[in-house]
Formats: sequence, structure tokens, C-alpha cells
Amino acid sequence: MADSTRNLVGVDKRLFAEPGPGPDETSFRVNNTSEEYYESAYYKKHKKDVQPVPKPRSTPPQIKLDDIVGPDVLGPIETAKRLSFHAVGDTGAAKVNRSQKMATAILHEAGVADAMSGDLGSPESPAFFFHLGDVIYNFGEGQYYYDQFYEPFRNYDRPIFAIPGNHDGAVFGPSEDTPTVETLTAFLRNFCAASPGSAEDAAGLMRSTMTQPGVYFTLDAPFVSVIGLYSNVLEGPGVISSQGGLFPTVGDEQLEFLKAELKRLKPERDAGKRAVLIACHHPPASIDSKHGGSEGIDADIDSACGDAGLWPDAVISGHAHLYQRFTRRVEGREIPYVVAGAGGYSATHPVHAVKAPATDGEYTLVADPIVSFGYLTVTADIGVQRLTIAYKPIDSTVAGETVAVDLKKGVLV
Repeated sequence: MADSTRNLVGVDKRLFAEPGPGPDETSFRVNNTSEEYYESAYYKKHKKDVQPVPKPRSTPPQIKLDDIVGPDVLGPIETAKRLSFHAVGDTGAAKVNRSQKMATAILHEAGVADAMSGDLGSPESPAFFFHLGDVIYNFGEGQYYYDQFYEPFRNYDRPIFAIPGNHDGAVFGPSEDTPTVETLTAFLRNFCAASPGSAEDAAGLMRSTMTQPGVYFTLDAPFVSVIGLYSNVLEGPGVISSQGGLFPTVGDEQLEFLKAELKRLKPERDAGKRAVLIACHHPPASIDSKHGGSEGIDADIDSACGDAGLWPDAVISGHAHLYQRFTRRVEGREIPYVVAGAGGYSATHPVHAVKAPATDGEYTLVADPIVSFGYLTVTADIGVQRLTIAYKPIDSTVAGETVAVDLKKGVLV
């Protein structure tokens, strides 16, 4: 447990937070000019092309929370049979447009990061943060990791896992044929390191590099598993497979991984010993016409679930810069599909206003979108067989929203 006198030290002497962090920064160390790369020759030619998916370091790509933290964190969780974690996407503190002030961009992300850090410090605290992608805007460059990731979360004294968003994997270059840096280079360096150590992009801050086995992976924690998928670099749609040959560059390894993981987790899920969530940056369902739902991801998840005979207890995503919650009714189950992409970069109204409830096929938008910066707290309480997902806006004048799933019956409470 982290407290005012001692920071958490994880397995292999991993560090997660500064021992005495100062006030939030008021200006970027490196002024972000990456928006200009949208005009680069490589991006203009390839903006509608997917990028190759880096192969995992281990097969299958799985990581356990107890490989990262010790009994300080795990002991109270095991005793209570209850685990909480944070989740949100689209945190990168880059200027949304030229008219926005640098200090405003910093304040938006810092507000979310500081609020999440404020949740820590007790045995019931969230055990980790699962980032839903778009850690860095606009092209995932290493030189911006200090300002957009390490500095804002310098007081977050827990592990941070992440799946990449489209901006994390986007590439650019002066040549039409060769990008300046290969896709996901900085993301791999900071989140998929072979061993924990000092992060060169952290500029001396204490957080150790994360050691995920790949850009897609399963995090197995007590009482909950999160299957994280990488949905590639397009603004839309998200892509996790070749989709029958439509995207041969992507391949089908990730889809096969998803099927295998669902099969692996099915016995413990059926026995009521753990909840299972799927996380992907691009949402399968969204009402935002700019960051809308991805039918290809939706179909791939359905295919994998049908093959494994297991539906997830929830699907969480980012990408659309707001909070949305859908209920999907399928095979007698009620599954929350939650979009939480207002982590600091932008909080944006849908292009077309839709009032809840609104149903399209198996999906029902059950609550009006919340267009306010905030984050999720996800709680798996195996003792009472309940999964709870709560969205907390950092603006105290804005109401949050909570959904709970009866894990035994597979329906909303």
C-alpha cells in the first residue's frame, strides 16, 4: 500500500511514482509540433493504410499482476475477494488546435491524472491503471512521453498497463515509401520492455518501464482478466484481424489469440472465480460519427466469443472523446459496452446528438453521453459476484454514471 511516507516498490525493484512530486508543469519541455506531420509525404500517401502489428515477445502474450507488484497490493485484494482498477483512454496532453493555450492542454490531462492519483493510498485503492490507448498525440513520438505521460502521472503510485491507440502507432516521413520511425517504436520502448528499468523518455522521473509481452496481451489479476487488443492506426475503423483478407498486413494472429484466451479463461469464469473484460481502443459501438463504432472489431469479437463459448462481462474502449454506455443483449446476456475516451486530450460532443435510450439491433445507448473529462473505476467483487463500472467526471458539477453486472446471471443489476 502506498502512503504519505513510502512509495510502492514492485517486483524486481520496480518504481511507479516520484517520492516527492512538485506541482503540475505549466509548459511543455518539448513544444509539440507533430500536427505538421499530417502533411508529410508518407502520411498523406498511407493515411488509409494499416500498419504491421509487432509480434509479441512471448507466446501467448500474458502478464500477471503478481509479476509486477507484491503482497502490499495483492494481500488486501485476496482477503477482500475484490479488485478495482482505473481505465480511460486519450490522455495525451497535446494542444487540440492552434488557438488552445499550452497551459489549458496541460490542465486537462493533469486534472484527470491528479484525480486518479488521489484515489490511491488505501488497501481498497485501485490496483493499476489500464490505459485504453492514445497515450501520445499525434504520432506517438518518444520525445513527447515526458510531457504527455511520465510527468502527468508522476504521482500515480501503481502500475500502468496500456494498449496502443491509433495515434500511438501512426507514422510519418518525408519519403512516400519509408516512415521516419517504424510504427509503435516509442510505445514498445516504454510499455513492452524486456525488463523493468529506467525509462529514457522519462527524463529522470521514477516510473520504471512496463514489461508487457506485446501490444496485445492478457493481464491476469486476482479475480479479473483484461484482454487488451490493438486496433491499429486508422482514424476508423479499428482493425484487429485481416478480416478475411481485406487487411493482409494485419494478419489473423491477434484474432486467434483472442479465441485462445477466451477458451483459457472460460473454466474460471464459469466457476465464478473471475470476471473477463475485453479492452480495445476503437469502440465496437459508438454514436460519434467521427469516432464511430467499428463493425469489423465487433464481428471479430463475436466470432471469437462464439468459438470459445464465452462472452465477456464488459467491453471497454476509448477513441471517442467522451463517455458513452451501451447495453448489448445477446444470447440472454446483458453486456456493458463502455466508451471512455475523455482522459485529457479532448472532451468532444458527438457530431450528431442522440438521446438515450436509443436502440440499434442488439445495442442500446442507455444513458446520455457525458462530455466531460473523467475516468473509469472498474471493480470485480467476486464475493458478491458483481462487476461495477463507474465513470467519474473530474468536474464536480457534472454527474457521473455507474453500471453493475450480476456475474452469476450475466445481466445488469
